[in-house]
Amino acid sequence: MAKAVFGGGCFWCLDAIFRNIKGINSVTCGYAGGRRANPTYEQVCTGVSGHAEVVEIDYDENIISYDKLLDIFFEIHDPTQLNRQGNDVGTQYRSIILYLNDEQKEKALKKIEELKEKINVVTEVKPLEKFYKAEDYHQNYFYNNPQNPYCAYVIAPKVNKLKLL
Repeated sequence: MAKAVFGGGCFWCLDAIFRNIKGINSVTCGYAGGRRANPTYEQVCTGVSGHAEVVEIDYDENIISYDKLLDIFFEIHDPTQLNRQGNDVGTQYRSIILYLNDEQKEKALKKIEELKEKINVVTEVKPLEKFYKAEDYHQNYFYNNPQNPYCAYVIAPKVNKLKLL
């Protein structure tokens, strides 16, 4: 088992999408990349903690590679938007890759360099210092709350886009 940590807007979107990928065993919504220990959702939303909304992905490297996860990550969010994804605005929604080792760092930086030949990528790359699991109601939010308008109008189209890839 291996781990990857990505942030690209609302963690509900990333959670819903990565749960559909073969080789991914679990996805956990959380916070990382900031200053405050044990942040709450409210603290992250106000920007005072400095954390981004992220997902921690446990995956089987025999089925899916970190490179493929990077490809999916860059396909399902807009890495050219600084501190936002669509109507979600704030540093907590920034595009960020939190690497766990030198190999992940090198692969992330290489992928960004390739993308920069075509687009202006603003994705932050930094070491994962600490991952804080988000409150339970954030876990698997899309599938537990299909009636929520955000799920229907923002997340569902992204999940459907993945199915077309």
